[in-house]
Amino acid sequence: MSHIRTRTRSRCRDRGRALALLGALLIPALLGCQASDSDAQDEPSPTAAVTSAPAGEDSKEPSPTPTATGVEDPCALVTRQEAEQLAGTPLKPGKETGDTCTYVAPESGPTAQVEIFSGESGKNYYDAERQLGHELKTLDDIGDEAYLEDGSVFLRVGETWVSIRLVRGNTASENNEPLTALAGTVATRL
Repeated sequence: MSHIRTRTRSRCRDRGRALALLGALLIPALLGCQASDSDAQDEPSPTAAVTSAPAGEDSKEPSPTPTATGVEDPCALVTRQEAEQLAGTPLKPGKETGDTCTYVAPESGPTAQVEIFSGESGKNYYDAERQLGHELKTLDDIGDEAYLEDGSVFLRVGETWVSIRLVRGNTASENNEPLTALAGTVATRL
């Protein structure tokens, strides 16, 4: 039991680092929206080309495209009903912030949250997980490329990246099958 707690704490720390890295990448990108076109051309993109997968990792060669396009309504990628089915509990309506959408459980319910990242934020989340050395399993026949990690799924169709993260009070690997199915559904909407 102690081994499981240690492993869970380690994954939580890694997730915290991934989210901090994602935030560090998103804040400059959002602030960059205020820069002039000439300023934007002078600065390198926060999403530099992705390096190849670490040895032994079951993944396709990452997309060579350093930028990603988003969708107008990220909450349309995953409906509230689909988010509730994934979370296994009722959720509040999705809250859209830029190219992200978040469904959260009511305060009176169990802990659950479904996050959808599209465009640059979806690509940045994927890149952050790879940079942390997390094991990403290749998912065949979903979009142009797709990967699964316990609790998250990442997919690309054309230049559009989408990452879906599930926070739920169960073992993360129990959510792999529903996350994979949802990724297939989302790919058809891009």
